[in-house]
Amino acid sequence: MNQEAYLHRRGQIEHYFDRTAAAAWARLTSDAPVSGVRATVRQGREEMRLLMGCWLGESLAGVRVLDAGCGTGLLSVDLAHRGAHVTAIDLSPTLVSLARERLPQILNGGRVDFHSGDMCAPEFGHFDHLVAMDSLIHYTPAQAVEALAGFASRIRRSMVITFVPKNPLLMAMLTVGRLFPRADRSPAVEPVGRGWLAQAIDGHPKLRGWHLGRSQMVSRGFYTSHALELVRP
Repeated sequence: MNQEAYLHRRGQIEHYFDRTAAAAWARLTSDAPVSGVRATVRQGREEMRLLMGCWLGESLAGVRVLDAGCGTGLLSVDLAHRGAHVTAIDLSPTLVSLARERLPQILNGGRVDFHSGDMCAPEFGHFDHLVAMDSLIHYTPAQAVEALAGFASRIRRSMVITFVPKNPLLMAMLTVGRLFPRADRSPAVEPVGRGWLAQAIDGHPKLRGWHLGRSQMVSRGFYTSHALELVRP
C-alpha cells in the first residue's frame, strides 16, 4: 500500500466525519426526522446492519468482534446485546464520543469498548470476527484489499465487509449526488466490480486460506452497498 496516499485519504475521511458532517451523521443514526433522500439511506443502512449481524451467527456469547469504522456504534451495540465482546474503532472522535453517550445498558454478558483511531492499527489485538460496514468503501479498491490483508492475521473466523458495486445505475446516482452542497456530501466512495475484488482477494498472498462466502446487495433509494463475507475454514 502507498502509505502516503493512504494517510492522505484517511485524513480526508476523518475531517468529513469528525467536522464537516458530524451533526448530519448523528441525526441520520438516530430516530430524528430526516429528508426523503436520507430516509432511504437510513433504511438501507439499517437493513445492511441487520444482515451483517445475522451472518455472524445466532449465539455470540464471549465472541470477540472488531467493528472497523463503527461510527455512532449501532452495529456494535446490536452485537453486544447478543453477547459479543466488541472493540469498536472509528477515525472520528466526535462520533465515538456520541457512541459512548448513546451506549445503552448491555445485557447477556456482552460489552462494547469504543476507541477513536485507525481501524487498521494492529495494537487492538486479535478477534474472532471483523465487521466493516461502509468504512472501506471510501478507500481505493487496492487500499481496501491491503487493509483486509493486514487484518487477516488477526482474525480467526470471518471478515464481513461492504463494498460499493460498480454498475451504470450507481455511477449515475453518484453523479447526481455531486450536485448536493459540499457539506452534505460524504467523501467520494470508490465503486468496484465484484469480479475484480474476488480476484484481488484470491491473489493476495496474505489472504491465502481465506475464501469468499455469502454475498448480498442492499439497495434502498440513495443507499447501495454490497455485503461480502470472507471465511477461514
